Amino acid sequence: MPDLLIELFSEEIPARMQAGARDALRERVTNGLVEAGLTYAAARAWSTPRRLTLAVEGLTARSPDLREERKGPRTDAPEQALEGFLRSTGLSREQLQARDDKKGQVWVAILEKPGRPAPEIVAEVLEATIRSFPWPKSMRWGTGSLRWVRPLQSILCILSDEAGAEIVPLEVDGIRAGDVTRGHRFMAPEPFRVTGIEDYQAKLKRGFVMLDQDERAAHIWHEATNAAFAQGLELVEDRGLLAEVAGLVEWPVVLMGAIREEFLSLPAEVLQTSMKEHQKFFSVRDPGTGRIVRFVTVANRETPDNGETILHGNGKVLAARLSDAAFFWGNDLAVARAGMEEWRAALGQVTFHNKLGSQADRIARIEALASEIEPLVGADPDLAAQAARVAKLDLASSMVYEFPELQGTMGRYYALEAGLGDAVANAARDHYSPLGPSDDVPTEPVSVAVALADKLDTLTGFWAIDEKPTGSKDPFALRRAALGVIRLVLGNGVRMSLSEMGLGHLMRSHVVRSGEGRNGDGYGFGGQTDFLIEFFVMLSGGGFGGGDYQKAEFWRAEATEKTSDLLAFFHDRLKVFLKDQGIRHDVIDACLSMPGNDDLTLLVRRAEALNAVLRTEDGENLVQGFRRANNILTQAEAKDGVEYSFGADPKFAEDPAETALFAALDAAEAAIGPAMGAEDFAAAMAAMASLRGPIDAFFEAVQINAENPILRRNRLNLLHRIRATCLSVADLTRIEGG
Repeated sequence: MPDLLIELFSEEIPARMQAGARDALRERVTNGLVEAGLTYAAARAWSTPRRLTLAVEGLTARSPDLREERKGPRTDAPEQALEGFLRSTGLSREQLQARDDKKGQVWVAILEKPGRPAPEIVAEVLEATIRSFPWPKSMRWGTGSLRWVRPLQSILCILSDEAGAEIVPLEVDGIRAGDVTRGHRFMAPEPFRVTGIEDYQAKLKRGFVMLDQDERAAHIWHEATNAAFAQGLELVEDRGLLAEVAGLVEWPVVLMGAIREEFLSLPAEVLQTSMKEHQKFFSVRDPGTGRIVRFVTVANRETPDNGETILHGNGKVLAARLSDAAFFWGNDLAVARAGMEEWRAALGQVTFHNKLGSQADRIARIEALASEIEPLVGADPDLAAQAARVAKLDLASSMVYEFPELQGTMGRYYALEAGLGDAVANAARDHYSPLGPSDDVPTEPVSVAVALADKLDTLTGFWAIDEKPTGSKDPFALRRAALGVIRLVLGNGVRMSLSEMGLGHLMRSHVVRSGEGRNGDGYGFGGQTDFLIEFFVMLSGGGFGGGDYQKAEFWRAEATEKTSDLLAFFHDRLKVFLKDQGIRHDVIDACLSMPGNDDLTLLVRRAEALNAVLRTEDGENLVQGFRRANNILTQAEAKDGVEYSFGADPKFAEDPAETALFAALDAAEAAIGPAMGAEDFAAAMAAMASLRGPIDAFFEAVQINAENPILRRNRLNLLHRIRATCLSVADLTRIEGG
């Protein structure tokens, strides 16, 4: 069976598009081949800046012959039916066969589709792939109609086996497929022929092209780490940059250069970000001091002077970039040491959102909410308020304007320069965290208070103005903010009612502020600019007329509705989070139905305890017993039109199993009540699970619907006790099958 080799040779492909292009080429070609009837053993795609390559091994030489028998209308059917059948098959009447069928004779069409040779199929599939290739951005050039990411220069497409190589006959917009490619643009630009996959790889290597992108990345990392180690330094790991640089070169040559002395005092993050964003340089760190002292660049060619000219040119460009960074740093330090008031004033003129005010308004809201959260996390009140006031001031700094990804990081430096201490400085850096599932969760009390306030302000604000995520769209990253709140609360064991604390209180202020057009000035109550004044006036209902009081009641009702909706959003995010922790969705639903479901720490502790119990045999069987009791009781109450919710008396117990169940329920209720009060959910769940045996024995020994109405009523009331006792711990009706 032949092997297929395809190379699409073009001008430079952007590094960020190469991984997607490799996948698209492999999937589209192999899917097309399979749909056309060919099979293959293996397929792999590679990319360099100038080529996309696909190797398909063990391809069948031709598609199989196909024969299909298609039954048509009866031979005495109307002419129109026969004509329709002929059109669908593409045959004439003479080509049909008449066969006996249980309903009489019918026409049968024999459709034979001969197989096709692989070159014909490959040409068809590859042309369709090229013409419809899903580049994020593409261009046309010359007078042709073909679109490609950069001008496509040649197509290599051959099928090879033991007998030799065959060029696939293909032409796309005047580009005829062949067996010719080129090596490195500068070091081996002459064209050469190839006869198969191994020959192609070997000749490319001799032509200074490292085809495999993973091999290039590994080579860069190995050479760079060795160069740093040789000088007692270490390379700062950056997998994203490594993948990008591997997509920029065909023959990676690692060079290490020095950073000029006057720039070494810049913060390490500034040096690293500037070199990465502007130059695609790796940072090299002194492990003793943590300072960035050198850089690694990756050239695309070998030079007679071993890269000295390249390093000299890169050094000059880097010095110019770092001169800008040093200028920004100097200006920002002056503002920070003066108390950052200049930035505070500037943020008053920066709109956060046209319905949520300026960044200064947002800072005021975060400060107010942080003051409510700080007692719950053990933060110093003054430090929490101070941290909330300064955490976002670096947004107005020159450095963050140039490098937005350094927000928070620079805030810490500026807070320290302003003499605000480590707790406040760390909060400025950490209050954005956690940003993703792998990001660390802040644990310092001041940082936790400000981080929670920041995220709750974002969520409640956008909920108040009806800017919620829809489907896959989440332009304000509200899902990430909600997950951040969840991880902060659970990671630090924070006990807080989301409804009463962050959601309810802050929502009311946001709803008031977002009431534009409702009384003509953009605010709900006389246009006051202090949202806390608006909030407390609204709640008190005092100091204004009846119409304003009615308006306050309207805002209160709307805030309650939005708060409930946002809490449901938190619960949805929590389900996703806990699913990854191995907690079943129905277990979470069973706990969400219980009181206190806006206290996430309490909710998760309950869910963990229930999840653990349901993994045991007693827990599993208890659910079955609960389900049986609940079903019998529900049916009886519906039939009788009464509620059997009181009056179960052990003196009417006739069977020892019945008496034992009364005793077991007494013991369980005595244990569950104190355990639930102490929030010892494990003990409460264990007490509930202990009912499994007595309930099983009761159903085995006792007939619920006894002929004696007194016994029947007593036993139904006993079922109610089973249901009520279990539901006091968790809503077992939510458990699958419950």
